[in-house]
Order: sequence, then C-alpha cells, then structure tokens
Amino acid sequence: MADSSLGQIVVDGKGMTAYIFDQDKPGSGKSVCTGDCATAWPAIDAGSATPTVTGVTGKVGTITGTDGDLQVTVNGYPLYTFAQDTAPGDVKGQGLKDVWHVMAADGTEVKDAAK
Repeated sequence: MADSSLGQIVVDGKGMTAYIFDQDKPGSGKSVCTGDCATAWPAIDAGSATPTVTGVTGKVGTITGTDGDLQVTVNGYPLYTFAQDTAPGDVKGQGLKDVWHVMAADGTEVKDAAK
C-alpha cells in the first residue's frame, strides 16, 4: 500500500502502482491482457503461490499469467503495472480508456480521487 494522488492504493514490491483491467473477469483464473496489452501492462509477478503483502485487506491470490509465471490477484482480479509509470507514485494509467483503474486496499477499483 502507498499514498498517491488518488489516496491509499495497492502497489507492487517496488512501490509501482497496481492496476486492474475491467475486461478481466474476477475469479476466472486467467488474464485477458495479452500481446501488446501485456507489453504496456506487465503482470505483477507473484514470486510464489502465496505472495507476501502488507496492508491489503482484499483476498490475495495468484493465477498463471499469460507469460506462464504466477501473477498476483486481489479479489480474483489479476494485477498489472503500467509501462508508462516510471516512478513510485505515478498513476498515469488511471482511467485509461475507462478500463484501467488503481485498486484500494479492500480490492475495489478506484474510479476517481474521492476514494
């Protein structure tokens, strides 16, 4: 978890903003972000089947990502970073094409700064 211009949001182990993709179906066990999408929105690697997280109150899990590695999920949503975010705290992907959003600690998507 980290403070951002959108409030407290989920971040990866390097402090980079975590995003969810509205076209993913939570709990489906798969990501629909492939090809160019996966290049622009890299999956957050779990490192293990039981990733260590701090501050996240949503249900943390993993799926096998499109690259074959374990990808972190929260409340069944696969998590991604955004290639154009270059530093911790960047939220350049927020609201992009109205399908990419940051995630709050409880696993809900943050649609605006009011969250």
